[in-house]
Amino acid sequence: MKKVFFQDIGLKDYKEAWDYQETIFSEVVEQKIFNRNQSENQAVATSNYLLFCEHPHVYTLGKSGEENHLLLNEEGLRAKAATFYKINRGGDITYHGPGQLVGYPILDLDNFFTDIHKYLRFLEESIILTMEEYGLKGERYPGYTGVWLDPGNPLRARKICAIGVRSSRWVTMHGFAFNVSPDLTYFGNIIPCGINDKAVTSLEKELGRKPDMEEVKKKLKKHFEQLFDCELIP
Repeated sequence: MKKVFFQDIGLKDYKEAWDYQETIFSEVVEQKIFNRNQSENQAVATSNYLLFCEHPHVYTLGKSGEENHLLLNEEGLRAKAATFYKINRGGDITYHGPGQLVGYPILDLDNFFTDIHKYLRFLEESIILTMEEYGLKGERYPGYTGVWLDPGNPLRARKICAIGVRSSRWVTMHGFAFNVSPDLTYFGNIIPCGINDKAVTSLEKELGRKPDMEEVKKKLKKHFEQLFDCELIP
């Protein structure tokens, strides 16, 4: 069992959470670089982390995204009490806000498996298994990252979880955004993930009731531990 330090940092400004991630990420990468010059018995094992949080209204644009996928100008952002950041993860534009469970795994994949595609599939699977506990069938959409409902029906396909990560020296950061009970109208101000013909949904919308966020977190943590064969340590 591999140990992963877990922290729920609550409702956190996006830039503050990003800076916090970057600090942890840099420390893990620096430890890996240091270990390369040490003998086997002098090397210090790298640590792994999982952060949970929610953000105030914010739009983030990944490295492969287009800024015109944000449909608001600065005045429009102020009217929506939202912020906008260009960030260093993969993917296009997405929205984060209250009621959305955001997970940031900062893992040294050398401690698990050095396969970024497998890593992404495991993140998707943790959401799919969590949804299953609520009687919902989450699925993958060929050609896209994330978790969807009814991907086989182009007229009904809708996304419930976006995933975008960064990896350097097999250390990961950024992660997933699972729509538990956010205000979905905020997605109308962007072309989500650069996809303009697919809907966005949430656990609340699909269930017809607002699920308990702490319950969702507990279920997701359980599946994360099982998939990554790890133990989450507070």
